[in-house]
Amino acid sequence: MAEQRRNQRPTGARPSGGRPTGGGRPSSSRSSEGRPERGGRSDSRDSRDSRGDRDSRGGRGGQSRDRKSGPRGAGSGRSVEKEAPRSADQAVYDGPELPDDITGKELDRSVIAQLKGLPEKLAARVARHLAAAGALIDEDPETAYQHTLAARARAPRLAVVREAAGEAAYAAGHYAEALADLRAAKRMNGATAYLPIIADCHRALGQPDQALKLAKSPSVANFEAEAKAEMTIVEAGARRDMGQMDAALRTLELAPLLSKSRAPWVVRLRYAYADTLESAGRTTDALAWFHRTDAIDADEITDAAERAAILEKAERG
Repeated sequence: MAEQRRNQRPTGARPSGGRPTGGGRPSSSRSSEGRPERGGRSDSRDSRDSRGDRDSRGGRGGQSRDRKSGPRGAGSGRSVEKEAPRSADQAVYDGPELPDDITGKELDRSVIAQLKGLPEKLAARVARHLAAAGALIDEDPETAYQHTLAARARAPRLAVVREAAGEAAYAAGHYAEALADLRAAKRMNGATAYLPIIADCHRALGQPDQALKLAKSPSVANFEAEAKAEMTIVEAGARRDMGQMDAALRTLELAPLLSKSRAPWVVRLRYAYADTLESAGRTTDALAWFHRTDAIDADEITDAAERAAILEKAERG
């Protein structure tokens, strides 16, 4: 899922596209990680799913039915079967309805491989929820997030599941939840590719100092160009959050703004620089960089053209 999660930012410089890249996939009870778990009662449910999903019982996603004796009709002697209302935990566990055309085989092979340790039926159900989340995350991130919560309730100890939940939470604007799940995934697999999203979550939660600490992590120096650019954008945004506009500009000016590549990460870097220039009151420079952004933004992942038109109109006026 991480490869698909590269569109909006929660705070600061906001291209209409350009979320930090992640690293692979994606109640009040506490998990073994020590944080609130939305799924709740996951251990007992995992064992239940290992005996087979309960869709055949008539409830969605394994929903159970509760038989209670109801009023007896005259001479009937038969109890009335009532379906107990789902609890909040059960609703999370069941998740949204799974489309019939989502099989789980849509996932990357590396993700499917990480699910192999689960019982077959449980793995199939988790895979379908993850695949559904991947299909929906751009158009309906909240429903995608609910799918990842259903997967997490069934397999909370898999890094790939926690990563998916973290990325979907980020896309849906649930930054505290995203931070918790991505941290959990990082503890499980040691991956550092989550750092740009984790840092951006800190910004969204009003903790720019924590974002700056992550931006200075030694591992950032070894990032690929795209991930490094995303962290640069987050670092500059954190500087802006702290009122350090000159420092934000210097941070972006050290990045490859003049790269000949037309890759989305170059588009996002240029856009962030133009946006920061405008915020600093350097409108002429900002206009030039919005044009430079638009020149390589073939997929229109930003609104650089619109921003340039607004500045041009203001200058004429």
